[in-house]
Amino acid sequence: MNYLAHRGFWRTPDEKNSETAIRRAFEYGFGIETDVRDCDGRLVISHDPPKTDAMDFASFLGIYLSYPDRTKLALNVKADGMQGAMKTMLDQAGVTNYVVFDMSVPDLLGYRKAAMPFYVRRSEFEGPSPLDADAAGVWLDSFERPFADGALLAEAGTATSGDIALVSPELHRRPHLEAWAYWRGVEKDYAERFWLCTDFPDEAQAFFAIGG
Repeated sequence: MNYLAHRGFWRTPDEKNSETAIRRAFEYGFGIETDVRDCDGRLVISHDPPKTDAMDFASFLGIYLSYPDRTKLALNVKADGMQGAMKTMLDQAGVTNYVVFDMSVPDLLGYRKAAMPFYVRRSEFEGPSPLDADAAGVWLDSFERPFADGALLAEAGTATSGDIALVSPELHRRPHLEAWAYWRGVEKDYAERFWLCTDFPDEAQAFFAIGG
């Protein structure tokens, strides 16, 4: 199992997407899922409509480059039309271990045209896409079901040969241990393709190590 710290490795909710949480994730060697928006002509890190003091995307990349591991960045796109600026900044920084996801389909086509790696989405409401063949992986979510299992997981596993990013249930304020136990039981069938996006990356790492 590989790990994406959801909005950084935060200890209290006010740390989400903060420099503290981002640095902590990199210090522990975790990948990060974080949110990118535009604000007054800048790209910033923010899940909600941003304030003017939100962290610049350039500053975020600078923090990332200050750590040696170059772990995966899962960039949740929260606004349309950022492809050009985002690609320029990533290319200039030499950042290659990243993926973009969660944008609208019309906006996603721009990322595909720019040859930026992207995830397609799957859930009980989102099925196969004509974009599957070009995707770097699947972002596998579950809204009304407790978690993605069975046929949903199997379909996502065959949609592309890339990553399977599992949304841990606590991101939707649901219990997560049943999902973790199920995924631990089947992860051997998916080699190193599983990426768990979680609010508890340290706990998850210990949990999945039991079956390793």
